[in-house]
Amino acid sequence: MKRALVPGTFDPITEGHLDIIRRASQIFDEVIVAVAASPNKGGRSRLFSLEERVVLAEQSIEDIPNARVESFDELLVTFARRMGANVVVKGLRAITDFEYEFQMTAMNYDIDSSIETVFIMSPPKYMYLSSSIVREVASLGGPFREFVSEPVYRALRRKFASS
Repeated sequence: MKRALVPGTFDPITEGHLDIIRRASQIFDEVIVAVAASPNKGGRSRLFSLEERVVLAEQSIEDIPNARVESFDELLVTFARRMGANVVVKGLRAITDFEYEFQMTAMNYDIDSSIETVFIMSPPKYMYLSSSIVREVASLGGPFREFVSEPVYRALRRKFASS
């Protein structure tokens, strides 16, 4: 059985993430959506807690029968080994993604060369979509419905209605 991880902080999970997860689910027998704790990625705190991000991811992938969600707070390759996954799937949007992912893939390979990385290109409609852009548009009251699942849409509206 080929088991793959699709890792990310998913703060929140977007339609761009879901596109990569759906496409990976057509290639691999099982896909684990690996929600990273990453409390301070990029020097900023998370909008959603780890528990909230896991629930939102679970609700967003309900229609993908061979996908499940797990959280982790360790090296990605360590988590992959623990989950019995030998492939990490990453989505690529723009050239800046490639540079960052290239560095991460090289480091992961040095740590454990048995874990392969596969890149899936985002379709044009999601090329510039990111969790941070969705958060910003939502926080300013702009339209963001088409970029997230219904559970994420409701959660973001609740989050910013109270601020």
